[in-house]
Amino acid sequence: MFSLHVDTARTWRGGQNQVLLTVNGLRAMGHRAALVAHPDGELRRRAAEGLDLIPLAPRTEMDLSAAWRFSRVVKELAPDVIHAHDPHGVAMASLALSLGAASARSLPALVASRRVDFHLRGNSFSRWKHRQVDCFIAASEAIRQMLVADGVEADRAVTVHEGIDVDHVLAAPPVKLHDAFWLPHGAPVVGNVAALVPHKGQRYLIDAAHLVVRQIPDARFVILGEGELREPLEKQIHDHRLEKHVLLPGFRTDVLGCIKGFDLFVMSSATEGLGTSLLDAMACSRPIVATRAGGIPEIVEDGVNGLLVPPRDHAALAAAIVRALKDDDLRRWMGEAGFARVSERFTVERMVEKTVDVYRRVNAQVSTLKAQS
Repeated sequence: MFSLHVDTARTWRGGQNQVLLTVNGLRAMGHRAALVAHPDGELRRRAAEGLDLIPLAPRTEMDLSAAWRFSRVVKELAPDVIHAHDPHGVAMASLALSLGAASARSLPALVASRRVDFHLRGNSFSRWKHRQVDCFIAASEAIRQMLVADGVEADRAVTVHEGIDVDHVLAAPPVKLHDAFWLPHGAPVVGNVAALVPHKGQRYLIDAAHLVVRQIPDARFVILGEGELREPLEKQIHDHRLEKHVLLPGFRTDVLGCIKGFDLFVMSSATEGLGTSLLDAMACSRPIVATRAGGIPEIVEDGVNGLLVPPRDHAALAAAIVRALKDDDLRRWMGEAGFARVSERFTVERMVEKTVDVYRRVNAQVSTLKAQS
């Protein structure tokens, strides 16, 4: 099975990490996998040597020039499946196929990943491009249900939970957070890893921190990530007089090592497709407090490997954080349960195997339609 993967993002976030895990996982299983990535993007930079790599990205969703160039790539490589991992990738692939990227009898199947729990756009172009997709791979059942609610036929959407390389996580050297960030010796550290964007909900975490430090004055909050909300969040920290308690160190390459230094991992998302940083935390045996947004309850079982609270409820978030920080035994067995859960259900190997199953099924369906045409 030969799959051609498309991700047009310039930045590096969880989605791009999943693309690289998928492509490398397919190659490890003996499948050929090529990657189309942004010429100046982080994904292209991190892609392994020896990988079939094509630097190409559209400037806009309806970039016909990029679509034409992509159609030439498809004609030359003749993949069995095109797997588009982001909305612009879906658009470019759809346009390329409509421009005659291949003959009717060699047309590849088009698969699209959906990793966010946002509704599909309702404009005419969006509806057209999504009709070209043979199968959507949803990162969580919550996303699949949203796709179906948006009009995607149930048999064109399948759930494949994202996965992580557990061995890679285990091998990451731990970071001594108290030394790295000049934290008081023995202070409990609450960590969050996410882009500083509205749906990640760090504003609610900072409001929660304001309540937590009243009961646990030594508590420190480390929010790793970068994004458009840095200035508003810094102002919020200042307004709550939390400069000594809440840190925004930005993006770090040693994030796995930092997670290993957290006493508690918190995800404060208002909406969330699945949340692969939760999987990293579980692989690090970290206890979790998270919201019930999107696919998070498919990862975190309340009272087993974490505590779940309603989204956008900073008081409930604070109460759960205080409960976890005050109970060493609770944190320990939630961390152990999380490691067992991620090792059993959310490995990259499991994700790639299920993705290949989707490719085979969709490719067989498309081949049948070709034969009938």
